[in-house]
Amino acid sequence: MFDLTPAADRLAGVVRAVKDGDLKAPTPCPEYMVGDLLDHVNGLSHAFTMAARKTPLDGGGTGDAARLPLDFRESIPRRLGELALAWRSPEAWEGMTAAGGVDLPGQVAAAVALDEIVLHGWDLARATGQDFEVEEDLLQVVHGFVSSIGPGDRDGSLFGAAVEVGSNAPLLDRVLGLSGRDPRWQLG
Repeated sequence: MFDLTPAADRLAGVVRAVKDGDLKAPTPCPEYMVGDLLDHVNGLSHAFTMAARKTPLDGGGTGDAARLPLDFRESIPRRLGELALAWRSPEAWEGMTAAGGVDLPGQVAAAVALDEIVLHGWDLARATGQDFEVEEDLLQVVHGFVSSIGPGDRDGSLFGAAVEVGSNAPLLDRVLGLSGRDPRWQLG
């Protein structure tokens, strides 16, 4: 087990600092503008909270700024806090669960949740001119997860093709590269 709280708290801080003028800015996720990505984070926070609780969740996709709650600076951080709290329960890690319509072992779902928090936290931070750092132990978990995705599964549905970064690059950069993101991505 690992604690998702530090990463969830960092992402919550990024969300709170998003300005209205940022909502239409591009992100490192080509299909998402900042507002769309915020809606995605809102939805995944709820989905992975329900996965930890082993509660089936019906619902459509996320990633549409038109569905973004007006109070997103408060509601998304609250959902991120609920997500982290839900994964503190040992039962969340046991047996099978589901997230995004995919059945997963609980411990894999926790790694996917952390992966989503870290990658999209970096995406939002980069797109809005903020810093984003993650504890080394949590980055190790995400690195293990992204390293496990084979080239045949990098069709853009989960990750794009890996971006080459040096083996001596910081761990966050290596995680980003394995996820198909260019750590050098800059707004504008």
